[in-house]
Amino acid sequence: MDAAAADIEARQLRILGWIADLELAAQQRRLGKLSISGPSDAKADAGSTEARLSALLAERGVRDFAFRRVPTDYYDRPLEERRALLRADSVAQLCKSIVMVNTQAAADVVDCSNPKNSKYYVVIVQYMARLNAETIKNFLYELNEKQIPKKRFNMRLAPEEESCKLTGFVHNAVTCIGMETDIPVIIDEAITKLDEDFFWLGGGEVDLKLGMRTSQFLNAFRPFVVKCS
Repeated sequence: MDAAAADIEARQLRILGWIADLELAAQQRRLGKLSISGPSDAKADAGSTEARLSALLAERGVRDFAFRRVPTDYYDRPLEERRALLRADSVAQLCKSIVMVNTQAAADVVDCSNPKNSKYYVVIVQYMARLNAETIKNFLYELNEKQIPKKRFNMRLAPEEESCKLTGFVHNAVTCIGMETDIPVIIDEAITKLDEDFFWLGGGEVDLKLGMRTSQFLNAFRPFVVKCS
């Protein structure tokens, strides 16, 4: 290796070292210094998705949250690459919001006015996990004190068009924050037990992701916590 090549390699190694140091420092600061004050500080237009959701989170008392833009091929990448793009601590923090419909609900159950017996639920589950619809069925049966026959609960993935109409968000952009319809939310218990007290989910746009402190989300939105994976 000649002197010029050795010098270039040394510079590249130094740059990689600086990047690694910056990433480590960002991870160490994130949970302690992630707070943002709301839409007044947002650089985006007041009507943007990020500003709108920021305002809703701030109103609910969620202070530790962040948005991050991702490449257009984000969903074509493996989970570990997605984790790196979001600078999450582990792939266990990567979650999705799924709109589910009770296909066997009684004829008079047509909306989300009764959280205990709703036509629809938004379920937050980890990408690495496998959703168990049967456990949600059992939870709802118990939630209604077994007064509704178990056969009246059959949770299935809602059609994409229906999900978009109910939430206002397209596929891969769904989030339980700022939905068009006030749909009851179920979060998988496994997410609430993560050591980092932080999780990521859709941010209202396909290339926008939203991360927040789990404990603040639970306090602000009071979702049903269910072991559903």
